[in-house]
Amino acid sequence: MLNRVITEEKALKKLSALCAKGEHSTGEADTKMRQWGLEAHARARVIAKLVNAKFIDDRRFATFFIHDKIKFNHWGRRKIEVSLRQKGVDSQIIAEALDEVPDSEYLEILRPMIKSKIETTKAATDYERAMKTIKWAAGRGFSLELIRQCIDSADEYNDAEADEYPED
Repeated sequence: MLNRVITEEKALKKLSALCAKGEHSTGEADTKMRQWGLEAHARARVIAKLVNAKFIDDRRFATFFIHDKIKFNHWGRRKIEVSLRQKGVDSQIIAEALDEVPDSEYLEILRPMIKSKIETTKAATDYERAMKTIKWAAGRGFSLELIRQCIDSADEYNDAEADEYPED
């Protein structure tokens, strides 16, 4: 498919319509305009107009993106951070938006995921099972500190359950 060069006005119109449907970052808008063949100065003017008209707001985008990825994709802080950087969001905005999310929100989704993963992971030893679980959770972007909290609480739950139903 050939990239067609479009005018600055047409780019503004298309991006306004796109941003009216959902949140987008300045980086995403810039990437689109590059694909359309717009010059750097034209891209900057279009982005400035979109920002001034409040069609694009990277802080708002980051906040919505973070909450969506935590709630629906069950991602951790690191994976979200990398994804936002890829979308062209400024590092300072990313850090501020991520700092607003309490650890308890990550733990709320991570605990049941860890419990399920531990129960379904095949391993020769508990140590091997824990290492596989840690690697899996780290791949989803969670910090080692949060992962350890969840594994420790899962171990405590399993110990309590074993005490409740002793073998004969």
